[in-house]
Amino acid sequence: MKRFFLSLSMILVAICALAADAVNWTITLVDDNTDHPAIKMTAVVNPGYHLYAVDNPAGGSMPLKFYFDVKGCKTVGQPSANKKYTTEFDDIFEVDQHFYDGTVVFTQKLQPTAKDFSVNVEIQGQACNDTGCVQVGDAKMLKGKFAGAKEDEAAAKAEENAEVNALTEMTDSLQQAEPFMTPEANLSGVEANKSWWDNVEAELRVFEDAPEQQSRSLWYIFIAGFIGGLIALVTPCVWPMIPMTVSFFLKQNKSRSKSVGTAAIYGLSIIVIYVVLGLAVTIIFGASALNELATSALFNIIFFLLLVVFAISFMGGFELTLPASWTNKMDSKVDTTTGLLSVFFMAFTLVLVSFSCTGPIIGTLLVEAAATSNFVSPAIGMFGFALALALPFTLFAMFPTMLKAMPKSGGWMNTVKVVLGFLELALALKFLSVADLAYGWRILDREVFVSLWIVIFFLLGVYLLGKLRFPHDDEVEKTGVTRFLLACVSFAFAVYMLPGLWGAPLKSISAFSPPISTQDFSLYEGEVHAQVDDFEEGMRMAQQLNKPVLLDFSGYGCVNCRKMEAAVWTDPDVKSTIDNDYVLVTLMVDEKKALPEPIKITEKDGTQRTLRTYGDKWSYLQRSKFGANAQPFHVIVDKNGQPLAPAFVYKEDVPGYKAFLEMGKTNFAKSK
Repeated sequence: MKRFFLSLSMILVAICALAADAVNWTITLVDDNTDHPAIKMTAVVNPGYHLYAVDNPAGGSMPLKFYFDVKGCKTVGQPSANKKYTTEFDDIFEVDQHFYDGTVVFTQKLQPTAKDFSVNVEIQGQACNDTGCVQVGDAKMLKGKFAGAKEDEAAAKAEENAEVNALTEMTDSLQQAEPFMTPEANLSGVEANKSWWDNVEAELRVFEDAPEQQSRSLWYIFIAGFIGGLIALVTPCVWPMIPMTVSFFLKQNKSRSKSVGTAAIYGLSIIVIYVVLGLAVTIIFGASALNELATSALFNIIFFLLLVVFAISFMGGFELTLPASWTNKMDSKVDTTTGLLSVFFMAFTLVLVSFSCTGPIIGTLLVEAAATSNFVSPAIGMFGFALALALPFTLFAMFPTMLKAMPKSGGWMNTVKVVLGFLELALALKFLSVADLAYGWRILDREVFVSLWIVIFFLLGVYLLGKLRFPHDDEVEKTGVTRFLLACVSFAFAVYMLPGLWGAPLKSISAFSPPISTQDFSLYEGEVHAQVDDFEEGMRMAQQLNKPVLLDFSGYGCVNCRKMEAAVWTDPDVKSTIDNDYVLVTLMVDEKKALPEPIKITEKDGTQRTLRTYGDKWSYLQRSKFGANAQPFHVIVDKNGQPLAPAFVYKEDVPGYKAFLEMGKTNFAKSK
């Protein structure tokens, strides 16, 4: 088991390297100037995503669609794929989903009817992973020649000129047209506002980059890291080293002032090592990639296994250490170097020796920091952790008499280690739950998760009372007051979770437990329903009712949208606020209902597309107005379509969502 942690760490690094994009398309014309040209459309589906097939059943995720606007040729048959799609039953939508993984090539055969021909290709579809769903696709104009066609050159030139003129007229009309102000809409006395469709990415960034909001998140990460460092101090890997290390410094230096200075540098070296580690993680992988990893199914499975291994080790199942060659090499560096460099290598040795105890704490801290999507969060968290870890070494060196007051190592340290094992086992289930929901295994539904937590914390209480012993535990003859009080807390927490077996919200663990929608039996009622499912209609209703608008960009095939609705919107306070203070507009980006007539638009990159369904329209609204493409995506706007709060993406965070709603209400009141 010595190299087990090292192997798992290498696997984690490999997982982190996975690309974040969903699907990359390549569209080419092959066999040009022949009797049988064809269009090849290659989709590279990145790991973790599913691209849904053309014939994906109704009720499932949005199927793939191909559109071909041809001139001088005609299509032959339908696009064919070079491999069979995967069929898998989806328990949430209760249909057999058809999807592709990896690389798939679609081929559309053509039959030329003129010397020069052109094809405008448009692809629309949906790709989903465990963090949500995104609209995917591409568009491209292809031109070819057919040598076998007999056609008058003057007629061909006239056709080409007509095509250019038509394209010019379409471009002019697009530039003059008001975006999506439907002429048939009945405004019922309420004026439509042209700014409803204006881009507001800059305004959203003002909220997201607000100093006070960043300050709060960074302080939270710092405090979480500091608490983690305090916990690490009382682990058997760190605590015994405090008096040993400080005594070493005091003996090495005859002058007390010099020994104090050396110990201070030692503590500073520990802080530098951990902060550099946090910065390196962010620079190598990026904050956004870490955030996606925080909800990646495969990453969560690895982290679940890692925490279970640590929990078993802490409970006395086996001893988990880093390879001895690492620490021996550091020890040799300490012996062969002098001055400040020697102090630094000694600090590095402490980091390596203690990693078997601090590893799970650091790993959990980095995952939490990554979820904030802030570039410096991992470094701030590691600074808090290292500060708490380094303080005792520096303080005890400055005031050596304090060493005498320190509790000696003994059985109490093993108790702390076992308690940490229980907590890691409970936390590991949270990571397994994410993977379980993503793959639809349904082995860890909400009632199963809550049952396991009840058992874990009940057994923790029994252990604290001394009625349960592990291999390295001493016999508990008398139960101390501290152990008794902690046992009471553990038992009380287990009792608190009991109503969750019948559907109680259990707000305190909502961030850990699966959504209530996975519970087979629930007595709890409290769902939120949108007032309208049309953007313009919702904006008009908001003007009439004088309320802000909560836009919910969702999808029928979006699993995480259902999870948000079940885990967050079912909270009574959230439900009451949405029902009473907002106009909720749910826009399904995979809605298949056709628009009264297709609408041609030009994307920011100049690509021309045709919107044929309401889902296309809402997807374009999300991209063009808010610069986002993933679901769920919640944003609050006023009557002019201006944002009132930062966008809220997938996160089962009830308190955070309440704060999001309260900010929208407050800013709406100010705007009036």
